[in-house]
Amino acid sequence: MNKKQLILGVIVLVALVGLGVYGQHVHPFDFRAFGEQFKRADWKLIGIGVACIYVAYVFRAVRWALLIRPNKKVGLFSLLGTQVIGFTGVALIGRVADLTRPYLVAKKTGLTISSQIAVYIVERLFDAGSMALIFSSVILLSTHVPSLNWTLPYPEVFTKVGYGGLAGTVAGALFLVAIKVAGGVVASFFEKTIGVLSKKLGAAFGDKIRSFRTGLDTLRTPADFFLTLTLSLSMWALITVAYLATVRAFVASPHLASMSISQGMVLLASSGVASIMQLPIVGWFWQIGVVAEVLINLFHVDPESATACAATLLLVTFLSIIPVGLIWSQIEHVSLRKVAHESEEAGHVPDLNAVAEEPGEA
Repeated sequence: MNKKQLILGVIVLVALVGLGVYGQHVHPFDFRAFGEQFKRADWKLIGIGVACIYVAYVFRAVRWALLIRPNKKVGLFSLLGTQVIGFTGVALIGRVADLTRPYLVAKKTGLTISSQIAVYIVERLFDAGSMALIFSSVILLSTHVPSLNWTLPYPEVFTKVGYGGLAGTVAGALFLVAIKVAGGVVASFFEKTIGVLSKKLGAAFGDKIRSFRTGLDTLRTPADFFLTLTLSLSMWALITVAYLATVRAFVASPHLASMSISQGMVLLASSGVASIMQLPIVGWFWQIGVVAEVLINLFHVDPESATACAATLLLVTFLSIIPVGLIWSQIEHVSLRKVAHESEEAGHVPDLNAVAEEPGEA
């Protein structure tokens, strides 16, 4: 963690503590009721949530293996360790470890770090598109098919959000096609357009587009595209099930035990937005706070139940991989902190070969 991240973390931590003290003064938090939520929870449903998340990591590994096959054929499950270790690094160290996965894949396969960062960009695009497609479809069904009983507060607002999500997904797909067909032309256009304001920013934007274009080379046929999309949609369907199962596990709260799939999608989206600011440890409490506030203010869940549910959602969907990741990193002789630092440095150079490689690491 660099100095700026440390300062930001301290500021956020102080703000969260301040809000907690103020909230306790205005509306005292009942810690006994908070603990009771865990005692009465259905841990089988929570276990199902964890299982769905673990299977989703398998889907991630298979998707990455398929994306690099035009350059190198690897076993479908051979990259599972790189995904597990990479997400463990993000959970413990923060977003600074985001490039750990492409870095570890590059070392394991002998491909360049730049090519794997390009794959990482494509992977993130499919993640965003798949989540937006599922979210928008569920939200629009909830507002247009009353018989489903997927009620949401402020349906007129969520209807607009649903249509906006679909429009964004279509726009993203069209942008993807434009980059695939004429990436160089698009990059030059943005370089010149943005370069009017800042040549440095325009050049950086053009480089990002060209890097993205390199990643799209992995999708050589329509079959490649639809297979990647199917894996992505299946993975996010599993994540959605994990959210819904975990929320419904809190049977002591009628609001949580009967939560609809559309309400679960709102929680998933709010959690995704909160996770953008992923600082070590502090980010955990930030994410819990955001999701708890959504439960309290949007779905009228009491603070104790909301906080217990939000904390468990974080544990199931984000932190549950840590024990497996730590064990796997020991087996592979990978230092998470060292790899996070090296991957960040390697992300600024054109080739992985410029980075020292330790014996035994993945």
